[in-house]
Amino acid sequence: MSLTIYVVDAFSKQAFRGNPAAVCLTTDPLPDEQMQKIAQEMHLSETAFLVPVQEGFSLRWFTPLAEVELCGHATLASAHILWETGTLDPNRQAVFHTKSGRLTADRNGSWIELDFPAEEVERSDYPEELIEALAVEPVFVGRNRFDYFIEVESADLLCSLQPNFSLLAGIPTRGVNVTSRSDDYDFISRCFFPAIGVNEDPVTGSAHCGLAPYWGRLLQKTEMTAYQASSRGGVLKLSLRNDRVRIAGQAVTVMRSTLLV
Repeated sequence: MSLTIYVVDAFSKQAFRGNPAAVCLTTDPLPDEQMQKIAQEMHLSETAFLVPVQEGFSLRWFTPLAEVELCGHATLASAHILWETGTLDPNRQAVFHTKSGRLTADRNGSWIELDFPAEEVERSDYPEELIEALAVEPVFVGRNRFDYFIEVESADLLCSLQPNFSLLAGIPTRGVNVTSRSDDYDFISRCFFPAIGVNEDPVTGSAHCGLAPYWGRLLQKTEMTAYQASSRGGVLKLSLRNDRVRIAGQAVTVMRSTLLV
């Protein structure tokens, strides 16, 4: 059997920026073990698997080590491929059925807008290893059902972080998101997920399900622009709507290949 698989740079309008995701569209579901092995082979932060179903597409996401419940950049990449290949009419909304419920994507010019659940961040206790791994004095530490969130005092401090990934891998959450105010954007962030095989994720849509409501409260805004300050970098436009977050980004296809399995 052969499968066509695409690599899309999400949250970027330029190739080799943003966050690369693999997208695999099949007519029938693949076994879980096979999807995990394909994700290991692709060795990107996420590989998305799409299957047509009634009223949309089933969508699942795998890192090289594990399946995850929510992923923004691979959802954006999936919508981009559905429209670019003609699988879905460019004027139609992309509807995805996922482990985090029904998600949608809409085109708005050159941007793709994702409709995701808000994942509120609450102040919380934290293990000493968390701060030791980052070597920072936090302004705030909180968490939601996925990750820890840490605000630090400046963008310069955020950009200079050199985390101890071995320590971070032992933190009992999906990942750790560090954020700060910014002169150029409403806020910036960096996101670390060594426990699921991704030391630093280039641009993390799902983290902004927590970052957007957190900064929305602090800044008293419902419309924001954010930047993820990884080495590849990426811009996200954010809109708060009750218990939902609209996350907009751009995308470009950089590879189409045939996987022989």
